[in-house]
Amino acid sequence: MRFFYNLLAYLATFPYAIYWTIRAVANPSYRPGFRQRFGLGHPKLTQSIWVHAVSVGEVVAAEPLIRALLQAYPGRALLVTTVTPTGKARVLSRFGDDVTHSYIPFETPTAVNRFFARTDPSIALILETEIWPNLYQGCGVRGIPLVLVSARISPRSVKSYRKLLPLFRETLSHGIVIAAQSEADADRFISLGASRERTRVTGNIKFDVELDNDVVERGRTFRRETFGVRPVWVAASTHEGEEGQILDAHKALLKLHHDLLLVLVPRHPERFQSVAELVARKHLALVRRTEHRPCEPSTQVFLCDTMGELITMYAACDIAFVGGSLVPIGGHNLLEPGALGLPILTGPHNFNAEDIARQFIDRGACRQVEGKSDLARVVAELLIDEGAAEKLGSASRAIIAENRGSLDQLMSLIRPFIATR
Repeated sequence: MRFFYNLLAYLATFPYAIYWTIRAVANPSYRPGFRQRFGLGHPKLTQSIWVHAVSVGEVVAAEPLIRALLQAYPGRALLVTTVTPTGKARVLSRFGDDVTHSYIPFETPTAVNRFFARTDPSIALILETEIWPNLYQGCGVRGIPLVLVSARISPRSVKSYRKLLPLFRETLSHGIVIAAQSEADADRFISLGASRERTRVTGNIKFDVELDNDVVERGRTFRRETFGVRPVWVAASTHEGEEGQILDAHKALLKLHHDLLLVLVPRHPERFQSVAELVARKHLALVRRTEHRPCEPSTQVFLCDTMGELITMYAACDIAFVGGSLVPIGGHNLLEPGALGLPILTGPHNFNAEDIARQFIDRGACRQVEGKSDLARVVAELLIDEGAAEKLGSASRAIIAENRGSLDQLMSLIRPFIATR
């Protein structure tokens, strides 16, 4: 089956190149590192510690791990790979020159071999559900320890993977260590061929989220200087198909709260302009972050059209709606607003982190809304009932406190592998 997988990977190279070329034309942030996707131009490293995180959400989850690795192994090169430019931007904004960033190569054996030859990983730490048969085999044949960090597989994914069971059994048989989020995830990996002896339940390092010491004060200062004294809610990490619903909900809310401000933070920077145009079509008064001016009393929407400032926006607001959930994207990180004690709202589509979303909803730390009318109704309730809003925020903090400790377990698990390399 690997022969057919590799054949498919090579056949897909040409359309893959066309796809990324089109993305690079439309969005200049896709141009740097283009060659790395084909195994060319990776940095030359020696005995690097390699962490892979697909995009922004995974990078956020990996931040406590990256900090711990930098502290524990200050003399080692730390390589962080991503798939998306937004993931790269997050890595560079949080760690700068302390780490080396590169894009992960496409799954052809040639590109994978070039990647390993240049970066020389001594250990590979892959976040969550990333399964790359050739990269995993590359680690196995080179004797590179590979750990799946906060590993999870949803029941629906297991059904898909079973169709390629021989390939995945081989992929998971190369001495891979599974650091699963839960017992259920561990059992699913074992059913796909992972070794029971090398499968551990270490929890989810996302719960070890660490906020900058000054984030609350930074948010308060930004709010005072930019928003003034008025109620503010944020719709974060939004996608196409969501902003229209959110803006309609905001227009309904303005009938009840005339001074209410919406902070809108689209997930992808290439959509900033189109979202601004949508706000204009909705006849709402807009200020953009890149204008670097305070909102006026008549301003109704503040568009955060920069990268790396989401946590500041959370800290500057009263209520947080987390996007990717009104449309079937799968939802985004609830833990950052939760760590700040904000009342959180989410839509019905949370399959990217179903366990976390369910825990938040069941424990009264998050309200699930079904659409724009429901969104407007719940935001209105929380603006009026400060006690209910505080109760949501307190429940979030309690859940995060109860689930901390995964990072310590993970570091204990990987320390012997790094020590022997």
